[in-house]
Amino acid sequence: MARTSLRPPSLQWQVFRGSDAVQRDLVSLNQLRTSAWVRVRHDVYADSRIRLDHTLACRATALRLPVAAVFAGPSAAYLHGVEHAAGYNDEVHVIVRPDLRLRSQHGLRAHAGEIDADEVEARDGLRRTKPARTAWDVACWAELTLAVSIVDRLLRRGQVEMADLVEVTERHGTNLSRSRAQRVFGLADPSARAASESQLRIRLIMAGLPRPVARHPVELVTGRVVHPEVAWPEFQVAVEFDSRGLVGGHTRCLDDIDPELEQRYSRGHLAAAGWTVLPVTAHQMRRDFTDFVTSVRRALLERGWQP
Repeated sequence: MARTSLRPPSLQWQVFRGSDAVQRDLVSLNQLRTSAWVRVRHDVYADSRIRLDHTLACRATALRLPVAAVFAGPSAAYLHGVEHAAGYNDEVHVIVRPDLRLRSQHGLRAHAGEIDADEVEARDGLRRTKPARTAWDVACWAELTLAVSIVDRLLRRGQVEMADLVEVTERHGTNLSRSRAQRVFGLADPSARAASESQLRIRLIMAGLPRPVARHPVELVTGRVVHPEVAWPEFQVAVEFDSRGLVGGHTRCLDDIDPELEQRYSRGHLAAAGWTVLPVTAHQMRRDFTDFVTSVRRALLERGWQP
């Protein structure tokens, strides 16, 4: 790692325009190419000790945006603490007034539109949409499983409530994406404790299975109460993650998983309580999900489900 002495005090732990730093004689072009710095965007550099995450991407993008731009959608969700919403290499989403004519480009997705002042807040020098508006934009823009998982997380963290989702839908009632947002909000469930649970639940629904319940409480014969990731209580069928197979293999879904979810219950005890439990592995989630859905469908049919 480059020595701290190679970094001028005013640039340490900072994100900055390279041309400005050179013009101010803080660094040279050759010094910008050293390991002391990382190039984040065109002419935008950062102290290489800063974590490469979506916050850094937003900070770098902000240096090249109009002052009126607002971080929105998945980017705002990340800034609100939903870490699986976006990564360092993902596009940064912003809303800008139509008259500013800001175009999308590599690393930037610009959405032209109006935004009310009470839907915006500033934190750590970045202007972002408030949680309810963030949920709305995510529901309108993001792929369904990702959108639901983000809204689930905002609900679980208490940053929005179902009433807020109803209000924001009414506020934007004439928006062409209203029906899409309503679908996302209708599928949301604050009981899901991880992005993986949300995405599994939605993929099962999209495969044509009845809607499962997130983390339904099941009392075992031992008296212990456990909560399978998804379940169909009326048929006593549940799906749980095979944590051994998921470790290191399904990071996109498990990046915010609670450690408690790794403490797996005894399938034998669930079976003794009359349940059918189907474990799902990382390989099945990535490559064999259709076959897994077939197994779940078969279990539901055997328990009396009638499509």
